[in-house]
Amino acid sequence: MFQEERLTLILQYLQEKQRIEVDEICGLLGISRDTARRDIIKLEQQGVIVRTRGGAILPPVSKVIPGYEQRMELDTPLKDSIGRLAATLIHDSDYLYVDASTTVRHTIEHMTSKNNCVVTNSLHTAEALTRKDGVHIHMLGGIMSNEHRFVYGPRAIEMLDDYRIEKAFLGACGIASDGLSTSFEDECYLIRHVIRMAEQVILVTDHSKFGKKLFHKVADLSDIDIIVTNQEPDKQLREHLHANEIDIMIAGEQDRID
Repeated sequence: MFQEERLTLILQYLQEKQRIEVDEICGLLGISRDTARRDIIKLEQQGVIVRTRGGAILPPVSKVIPGYEQRMELDTPLKDSIGRLAATLIHDSDYLYVDASTTVRHTIEHMTSKNNCVVTNSLHTAEALTRKDGVHIHMLGGIMSNEHRFVYGPRAIEMLDDYRIEKAFLGACGIASDGLSTSFEDECYLIRHVIRMAEQVILVTDHSKFGKKLFHKVADLSDIDIIVTNQEPDKQLREHLHANEIDIMIAGEQDRID
């Protein structure tokens, strides 16, 4: 197995478990301790892990956010399962805001409601909405992020004031005990305005975003009403979510609600 293949497998393990020991790497990949240590050093040089005594952890502040096309290819069945459950929260005649999250995009794919007014800052999500009957699409204007395929800026925020939003469906770059965070500063202002306007805020995200902190804080946990995800967060984060009276909907497991 080439080193790049090993590095990918180590990062996948870390996304799931948050921490890995040298002995675990050896057992997982069938390599020597010296090779495992070299792989950890390589990942640290790339800035994607932090070395610890005997192993590695993910950085406490995440720095790398894949572009839209890359994110669309990641964990598609998982996101589809979450999106299918989230779509059950959309009812006929709801006024919605949906962002550029790829998991929210899967939510839109599973919409079956009619006569909805939907505001979005996402080109791809707007395009998906055109295939739905009885949906009135309102596209925000402003500055386009070529990499992430969404609109942001003062004009987009100003246009939001023209609409009524009952339910906001938002993705998450990071969600931790101190709230939501993102790597893109200008996106913060738009999301904050959406949250202030919406009667209900629904976070649609997979478990890999739990415990992740990015540079720019977006909102407190108290700003969220519902989280739709694929598995429960760890005990510490779960306690914070419950303290803020956030409903957690779990895709699969007979679509359980905590």
